[in-house]
Amino acid sequence: MQLESRKYLFDIQAAAHRLDAFTSGKTFADYEKDPMLQPAVERQFEIVGEALAQLARIDPASRVSEYRRIIGFRNILIHGYADLDQRLVWDIVQTRLGVLTEDVEGLLAQPDAKPDNSYFTR
Repeated sequence: MQLESRKYLFDIQAAAHRLDAFTSGKTFADYEKDPMLQPAVERQFEIVGEALAQLARIDPASRVSEYRRIIGFRNILIHGYADLDQRLVWDIVQTRLGVLTEDVEGLLAQPDAKPDNSYFTR
């Protein structure tokens, strides 16, 4: 796996861990009435989606379940924020975050293939 690919995976992992920390012990009612929590959660999903978009571009072999849907969700957060249904965001936190975390941690746990030293031989 390329070093840059691992960087994007680490970014996704960090954002997923922040999402978990931000929402742990919270209910949808807590989320819905907290004006700081909502944008904090949305920002972490934006980071996840952008990192996945970059990862898919440079390393198609590093697949995360439903990565296209995650990238699409990021696009909704960025471009369709005015029409965003907060119940959808909360549902994704509750039902999909664990799968994302498992996928990314599984990819990060894979032993690296032969290191790419081409940068040092130029």
